[in-house]
Amino acid sequence: MSSLPEKTILYTDLPGAISRRSGKVRDIYDYGDCLLIVVTDRISAFDVVMPNGIPGKGRVLTALSNFWFDRTRDLIPNHVISTEVKDFPAAVQPLADVLEGRTMMVEKAEVLPVECVVRGYLAGSGWKAYRETGEVCGYDLPPGLVESDRLPEPIFTPSTKAESGHDENISCAQAAEIVGQDMADALEEKSLALYNFAADYLADRRLIIADTKFEFGLRDGELIVIDEMMTPDSSRYWNVDKYQPGRGQESLDKQPLRDWLETLDWNKEPPGPELPAEVVANTRRIYEEALRRVTGA
Repeated sequence: MSSLPEKTILYTDLPGAISRRSGKVRDIYDYGDCLLIVVTDRISAFDVVMPNGIPGKGRVLTALSNFWFDRTRDLIPNHVISTEVKDFPAAVQPLADVLEGRTMMVEKAEVLPVECVVRGYLAGSGWKAYRETGEVCGYDLPPGLVESDRLPEPIFTPSTKAESGHDENISCAQAAEIVGQDMADALEEKSLALYNFAADYLADRRLIIADTKFEFGLRDGELIVIDEMMTPDSSRYWNVDKYQPGRGQESLDKQPLRDWLETLDWNKEPPGPELPAEVVANTRRIYEEALRRVTGA
């Protein structure tokens, strides 16, 4: 039986904030000298938020992000101030039962307008680009690679940050045009360092991190990592014991949801269909497995 609560938190409304904005999964509240990021149990697929969520998903994502933020502080600072409700603004203290385990109080930062993707394996849009051109985001790759192949070395493949819809892959040169060459170099260096750290750690857990996405910001001119870190929503986790190049791999993420949606006569436009209990349970199980496999908790 799951140790996570059955209650599903889809939407939040916190008092006392200067402003509020919402993404597909996160609600962000501005309290002047800090932000509160609440990770809800909402889930999206094909860029559409589903009408019902996955119980406890927000707690899983928060626990994984905090796990990685804590272990990578020596590589790069991050934006986390506290994850303890007792440290949050007084106005939200009465909502401790909602916020506990799914909320980070973070420092404000100037968000850099580039998504920082590192790929260690050939999957997703990288595999699609390679099949069409033999390249991925400006990198010439060896001929004859197959889907899910391990790359000769991890590559930094930035993308634009889209307000809605899919991000667009860009080259390192294009990233430099957006943020400047020195900053682009720093983003590449830190992204690769974080990915390599995780890959080495996960090897003992019999897990592969095929690719992952980071977001960075500037805090008083200092580069820091922000948002989430190496969760199933931003990374592909594969089981070493099931890994087989030449095909798509089973990922520890929302694949059961995507697979079910593909069986429907649905045009992938809002509103999304109501998720059946079996799909919710299977998706929840995989998110919890990712947390257990990565952290040992």
